[in-house]
Order: sequence, then C-alpha cells, then structure tokens
Amino acid sequence: VWAAGTMQAMPCGDFSLLLLNLPATSPTSAVTPNAAVLDILQEVFGYPSFRGQQQTVVEHVTQGGDALVLMPTGAGKSLCFQIPAIARHRQGKGVTVVVSPLIALMHDQVGALAEVGVQAEFLNSTQDTFSVQRVEQAMRAGRLVLLYAAPERITTPRFLAQLDSLYQQGLLSLFAIDEAHCVSQWGHDFREDYLALHVLHERFPGVPRLALTATADDFTRADIIQRLQLEAARVFISSFDRPNIRYTLVEKDNPRTQLMRFLREEHAGHAGIVYCQSRKKLKTRPSGCVNKAGAPCPTTQ
Repeated sequence: VWAAGTMQAMPCGDFSLLLLNLPATSPTSAVTPNAAVLDILQEVFGYPSFRGQQQTVVEHVTQGGDALVLMPTGAGKSLCFQIPAIARHRQGKGVTVVVSPLIALMHDQVGALAEVGVQAEFLNSTQDTFSVQRVEQAMRAGRLVLLYAAPERITTPRFLAQLDSLYQQGLLSLFAIDEAHCVSQWGHDFREDYLALHVLHERFPGVPRLALTATADDFTRADIIQRLQLEAARVFISSFDRPNIRYTLVEKDNPRTQLMRFLREEHAGHAGIVYCQSRKKLKTRPSGCVNKAGAPCPTTQ
C-alpha cells in the first residue's frame, strides 16, 4: 500500500531538487480480496484496501505459491510477504524467514512490525550472544511470525540445522528473499552469498518462496529465476511508469540564482530535497538561502 503523489526533479548546475506532494486519498482495488488477508491489511496495518498487484501476490503466496515480484520502490513490496507471514502463522504454519542484505532495513521493518503488534525479530552482526540466543529460542518455540537475517547467516550449517528442526515440526512457513537482484551477476548489487540460497528449495521442499526486487531487467530477472530455482514460480511485474513524477531539465546559467528562483517563485513553503555533486559543494550554502522562519540556512558540515 502506498500513496501516489507528485514529484519534481530539477537538475540545476551544482544542485538537483526533488519535491513530493501526497494526496489525501489513494485509489482502491476493485477486486474483493480474500477476507482473511483483507482483515490483516485493515486491522494490523490500518490500510483500507490493497494497491496494484498486492492483493493477487498476497493471496497467491498465502495459499503456498512461489512468486517473483518486481515492484518499484514505494509500491508496498514488504506487505506482499508480511501479510502472508501473519496469515500463515495464524494457520499454525510457523515462522517466515526473510532474507535481507541490509541491517538498517531489518531494524526499520522489525521496529515497524513491533509497533503494530507483530512478533518479529532479526539476527545480524550488531547483536551480542545473549540477544542471538534469545531470538533463536523464540524462533524454535514458534513464537515468531517473521525472522529477518542476512543470506550469509541463513546458509550456515548451524542455522540450517535449526530450520531443519522447524521444517520437521511443520513450523517453517515461508521464505521471503528481499533484494533478490543481489543473486544476479548481471545486477549492480551482486552478492555472492545470495548464490547459496538455492539450498532453500532443495532442503525444504514444499515451503513457498517469494523473491522480491525493484531492480531487474530481462537478463537479471532470468538470472534470479535460474539461480533461485524459481522456474515454476508465478511472476508479477508492476508497471514502473511513475505518472506522479515530472522531470524538468534547464540549461545551467548561474545555478545558485536559478535554484533560489526555483525555490522562491515556484515552491515557496514546500518541502524538497536538494542533491549536490560533491561534499565540498555542500560546505557552502546558496547566497540568500533562508528557512521558513526567514533565518539563514545553516552551513552543512
């Protein structure tokens, strides 16, 4: 679930400006979703309806299907595995293991899930031995709905042995492989540890797998399918067209003056992001830059 909006990008010499405006309401899906997953969407996450292909993906995965999901950033990929994880856990099917390469993303998602009352944890290098043992104990006891971990941890003999135990008890619900383009040598974020994830299909047959990415051309997509053994998986590709984004290019002519004119005359009082080409340029601020209160903008350190 995500809010459509309007965004502008204005490259202007040393600076680029992005502006985002969100409308008060979002369009809804015309298809009536499965009652159980809709209840989770509304009661747990507080959204009235699904967006785009979310509903179809969620229902397919909840029913035990494999899938490859390509959605642009901000389209709500995380709900495509979080809702099935909750639904399947309520059915007594155990924990969903989320493969994530980014520690910050693990922290963000686990924190957000905790706020809505979902039992989720992560395992990563920031934890001490006691914290790791606590999380593993909760996982073995079947209390966790989702567990986030990096691929290099998931494919260790010790962790696989713990997954073996859950599998034998029927408490291994789902594998969600986030940032799946990292498995592809065609991709710009290739990570060798992702190559070992084929073991999940070979070692735990019958456990559905969901691979998700926002970055995959045709070559990368084929590579993901082949390397993760997702040949029988259903592929969902959302449109990457962003009608809410408008790019405007202007010829560079005294860029600081252009930037200030753009801010004052076209976007006074709006929020935005100014991108700069180097740290050196960030140490100075545009002459005459002021904040909403009329005070000079601080110099970035």
